[in-house]
Amino acid sequence: MTGTEPLDADWLAAHPLPDHHAGTDKNARGRVLLIGGSMFVPGALALTGEAVLRSGAGKLQVATVDAAAMALGVRIPEAAMIALPTDEEGEIDPAAVARLEKPARHADTLLIGPGMVSKPSAAALIEGLLDLLEPEQSVVLDAAAISCANGMHALVGRRAGRVIMTPHHGEMASLSGRDLEDIAGDPLGSAQEIAERYASIVVLKAAETLIVSPDRTPLLYRGGGVGLATGGSGDVLAGIIAGLAAQGTDPFDAAAWGVWLHGEAGRRAAERHGAIGFLARDLPVEIPRLREEAC
Repeated sequence: MTGTEPLDADWLAAHPLPDHHAGTDKNARGRVLLIGGSMFVPGALALTGEAVLRSGAGKLQVATVDAAAMALGVRIPEAAMIALPTDEEGEIDPAAVARLEKPARHADTLLIGPGMVSKPSAAALIEGLLDLLEPEQSVVLDAAAISCANGMHALVGRRAGRVIMTPHHGEMASLSGRDLEDIAGDPLGSAQEIAERYASIVVLKAAETLIVSPDRTPLLYRGGGVGLATGGSGDVLAGIIAGLAAQGTDPFDAAAWGVWLHGEAGRRAAERHGAIGFLARDLPVEIPRLREEAC
C-alpha cells in the first residue's frame, strides 16, 4: 500500500522491546487494569487477560460485572478481580467509575472495552478515568470504548499520543462517521484522519492491518490468515498491545508488535489446527515463544 512501511522482521529488529533483565520484578514488568465484559459475553476478558500476561506484563487487575468476576478469577488465577455493579442491561453500571479511580491511578496501562456492548457504560468509563491519569500512563480503547468515542477527540487528545484505539471497519465507521464503503476504499486515509483528530495511535483491523500515528510512518501488516476472523480474536489483540505498552514500550511500537505477535500466533495456530476453525483461546499460548524468537 502506497505511503506505508511493511511491518516485518526488519522493522521489529529496528524497534526492540524493553529488555527484562534477571533482577526485574513483577511491578517493573508492567501493571494493567483491564475493564470490560458484560453478561452477554462474560468470558471475553479471559482471552484478553491471558493475552496481557502472555505478552510479558507482570501484574493484571480485571474489573468486570459482578456476576462474572468470580468465574473469571478462577479462570485467570494470576489476576486480581474487581467486581463491579451491573446495570439492568447486564453491562457495567456507569456509577462503577468511582470504584475504579484508585486502581486506574496505580496502573501503567488501562485497557477499556473488551466484551462490552453498551456505549453509555463505555463512555462513562472514558469520561471518568482518562483525565485522572498521569502523562506517562497509556490507554488502549477497544470494542464499545471505540464505538462510543465519536466526539471525544478533545478528551482523548489530551493524552498526547498515549491512547491506542483498535477498531475494525464497523467501529471505525462509528468513530469517524464515514460509511463502511468509504473506509474500505480508503483505509489509510480513514485511519490517518482519526489518528490526527484524536492525537492517538490507530490500529485499523482487517485482512491487512494498518498501524497509524500522527507523527510516524504508517505500518502495514499483511495478515495472519483467515482463521483470525473468529470471535474473541480482537480481544486477544487488545490484550497483547496493552501488556506490551505497560512494560514501557512506546505506544506506537506496542501497537505494531501486538499486531505482529497476534498475526504470527494466528499463523502458528493454523499450522497446528488447520487454517479455519482454531479458536481465539489458541492464540495466547503462542505469544511468549514468538516474542523470544523475534527478540
